[in-house]
Amino acid sequence: MLQIAFIRENQEKVITALAKKHFNAKAIVEEVVQLDENRRATQVELDTILAESNKLSKDIGEMMKNGEKAKAEILKEKTAQLKEKSKELSEKLDAFANNLQDKMYLLPNLPAEIVPEGKTPEENLNVFQEGEIPQLHEGALPHWELSKKYDIIDFELGVKITGAGFPVYKGKGAKLQRALITYFLDKNTEAGYQEFQVPHMVNEASGFGTGQLPDKEGQMYHVTADNLYLIPTAEVPVTNIFRDVILNENDLPICCTGYTPCFRREAGSYGAHVRGLNRLHQFDKVEIVRIEHPEKSYEALDGMVEHVKTIMRELKLPYRILRLCGGDMSFASALTYDFEVYSTAQERWLEISSVSNFETFQANRLKLRYKNKEGKTQLAHTLNGSSLALPRVLAGILENYQTPEGIVVPEVLRKYTGFDIIN
Repeated sequence: MLQIAFIRENQEKVITALAKKHFNAKAIVEEVVQLDENRRATQVELDTILAESNKLSKDIGEMMKNGEKAKAEILKEKTAQLKEKSKELSEKLDAFANNLQDKMYLLPNLPAEIVPEGKTPEENLNVFQEGEIPQLHEGALPHWELSKKYDIIDFELGVKITGAGFPVYKGKGAKLQRALITYFLDKNTEAGYQEFQVPHMVNEASGFGTGQLPDKEGQMYHVTADNLYLIPTAEVPVTNIFRDVILNENDLPICCTGYTPCFRREAGSYGAHVRGLNRLHQFDKVEIVRIEHPEKSYEALDGMVEHVKTIMRELKLPYRILRLCGGDMSFASALTYDFEVYSTAQERWLEISSVSNFETFQANRLKLRYKNKEGKTQLAHTLNGSSLALPRVLAGILENYQTPEGIVVPEVLRKYTGFDIIN
């Protein structure tokens, strides 16, 4: 959530910046500023009445001591009137504050200055590419056919048990999936990230804290009986560990990692481009989250990007990095880099990671702050990244490592799988 003081003092800047995200903020910004003015004016009026009421209470006490009961009774009548007025103003103040917060929740985060213009994924900026695209043998297959051929992922069985988008991993497929999870976690903990195991459902406060609510409400599975939400990413519960927390400056940075299944309704997703592992309703992901000092968060973002690079290099998969344009960025992000792996059998790039800096946007919602050396409380910066999302990484391995003899397991994973080929 943007800070109200910043919006009030930079209305045109906010409107112009959000236009880069193709979000028309003018009406909401004007309403937010007006609500804030009403709230502040009401607060001043309430404070004046409360101060007057406190003074009268002291005067009444003095009069009662001096035996001036008649005068005291007159003032008591006035304090009763002031009490009633203060109650009305308090209710009015609460209404303004709640309405203001609801409107503030509708405003996305401002994009960083280096975010490129653009509306669609085709306008994202390719900033890095590495790895040779392998030449596959004649008759090479896409991963969904390989999964069936080697009986390692059963999409039809998942449909029977639950529905489309809930695959069943079997045998060496399940073991390769587990190997990837353990490998990712090991790489993250070796890089200084503390591992967490977190709940797979969160409450509304957690959803609002990281910006999934109200923006992505339709994409989340809602457990209505208990008003809980299945998590779309470990970012949500891990970042909410620090909701309503005041840290010390020397606590920063805080680096966390965690593995969770992720659940996304992906409403409206259909067609050939979502076949197999390309688009799922339930999938596994290892996440990294950082709580950073504002002056160091972009340096940390670069470090996170380099960290994911090392994983892709060890897996020896061809990949590229995109700086997302304004129109393709998430609601909460200030700057995002997407990693994509090249699917040789499908002849297309598949997103496998987003690494983002949210600056103070999430921290303001979370009330996540730190005390600087002078003892002043300030908002921290939050960052997160996939390290990595498994389905499309697995798809890339199956397709890019296929041979006529079988699917070769990347060397870095063999100590986790215990086998070097799926055949």
